[in-house]
Amino acid sequence: MSLKSVWAPLQARWARLPGREKNGIRLAVLLVLAVLLWQFSVAPGLATLRTADAQARAVGQQMQAMQAMQIQAQAVQKQPPLGFDEAVRALTAATKQTLGNGAQLVLAGERASITVREASPDALAQWLAQARLNARSALVEARLVRASSASGTVWNGVLVMSLPARL
Repeated sequence: MSLKSVWAPLQARWARLPGREKNGIRLAVLLVLAVLLWQFSVAPGLATLRTADAQARAVGQQMQAMQAMQIQAQAVQKQPPLGFDEAVRALTAATKQTLGNGAQLVLAGERASITVREASPDALAQWLAQARLNARSALVEARLVRASSASGTVWNGVLVMSLPARL
């Protein structure tokens, strides 16, 4: 079946239609094309335009957070190296100050294992920041379990931190 054999009867039928029906079909085809144009080209662009400001603000906030982390990382890099004993003292002080009696610090070589019991998420986050900045230690391993208590969510488990090399 060729295109001409399909097209010829349609042309003949079109020629027999009165002008009013031809105009109605033209209008219907025009409406369908307008809807398709709107659906697939204009509407997605408008949706993107509506959300562009919110996305730009979110990206701006992410950029500010990343710049703050970059400044913090550069400040840490500029700090003089810390000896093993000083790092242990700083880590011990941060542990006692932030986690209190709910934590126990044990040294094993150039690593420190900190066992935490019922540590609040905020205290744990604050302790990790102090351990990283003040003691220049890095988290090597974390085995934590979230639990519920009367005061809310708490964490139990063991954190292993690396310390500067002994000289």
